[in-house]
Amino acid sequence: MSAPVLLLVLLALYVFSILLLKYVGLRGLGCTRAFSKSAYFEGDEGEMIEIVRNDRAMIIPWLRVESGVSPYIRFGRQENLHTQSQSHTCSLFTLMPYQQICRRHRVTFLRRGAYNLGNASLTAGDLFGLFEAHREQTMDVPVLVYPRLLDETAMPASLSLMVSQSVSRRHLLQDPFLFRGIRPYQAGDPVRDIHWPATARTNDVQLRLHDPSAQCRLLVVLNMQLKDAQWGERLMDYEQDRIEYGISMAATLCMQALDQGLPTGFAANMPIGEDATGAFIAPQSGEAARETLLRAFARLRIVRTHSFTTFLGQLCEYSGMEMIILSCYDSEEIQAQLSNLRRHGNHTQLHLIGEGLR
Repeated sequence: MSAPVLLLVLLALYVFSILLLKYVGLRGLGCTRAFSKSAYFEGDEGEMIEIVRNDRAMIIPWLRVESGVSPYIRFGRQENLHTQSQSHTCSLFTLMPYQQICRRHRVTFLRRGAYNLGNASLTAGDLFGLFEAHREQTMDVPVLVYPRLLDETAMPASLSLMVSQSVSRRHLLQDPFLFRGIRPYQAGDPVRDIHWPATARTNDVQLRLHDPSAQCRLLVVLNMQLKDAQWGERLMDYEQDRIEYGISMAATLCMQALDQGLPTGFAANMPIGEDATGAFIAPQSGEAARETLLRAFARLRIVRTHSFTTFLGQLCEYSGMEMIILSCYDSEEIQAQLSNLRRHGNHTQLHLIGEGLR
């Protein structure tokens, strides 16, 4: 076969491969992405699993998968993965017929939030890069990032003391309807708790034991305003660090209280997700409460729904709660609302969020 004929044959095959790639290739390509877990804590490392498959009997010389990504999700350095300003990812593949490739990308979650990698752009091309075929693929790749829980050295001692005091007050309030058992009477025990039938059976004074009152509940309240006369509903990016620190403090307090068996809730004058009202999670206990609170903290948006004094006024419909209020400032209006909350049967403690950040 002469050289011109060979060149014509090769050119014909090349044009045929381009047409095949254009009309068939992208139809047989699929891409799925998922994180190895549905939720992480701020600062954790995880994996994003990316699967690309070719369901056609043809070679894909190269495939580029691109998508936008939050700057707070950082991908580690990895072969065949490129990031641009930590806001755009690009993966490159070469696929044989009916081949599937699975890659695991290292990811670090830098900030609390609810994220979704969203859609991906698939671009396939020929061997010489003269032709490209493009397709958008809809994907749902959600992940929740819980706030960082502060350790004992980073947590203000006064706040931990507030939780301990709330737990102590709960144990001082015994519920007469929550019977736990009996034990021998000891000096100093209240006479009203003597279990007379058991005393008669054993010929020894027995004491009735009760569980702590379930009516004692903790509510952690967070103010998203940096000052009383704050203009606008949103904060600038550089102003949000202090509120993020407050969210970490609130989450840590809630987890500490739940660990000690205290029903705990959370409230803030900012929304959870797309909700237009202020956050309010009623006090509850157990593992379900832990997950509910952490998910709420992850989905909090730093947007003011009400002025803080108005929000405190709305909490006056509740009574019998231990309230720890976290705020960046104090004012006469806040103190007036705290007095109003106390008149409604709540116990309130105000803690000012300091300048020091994580």
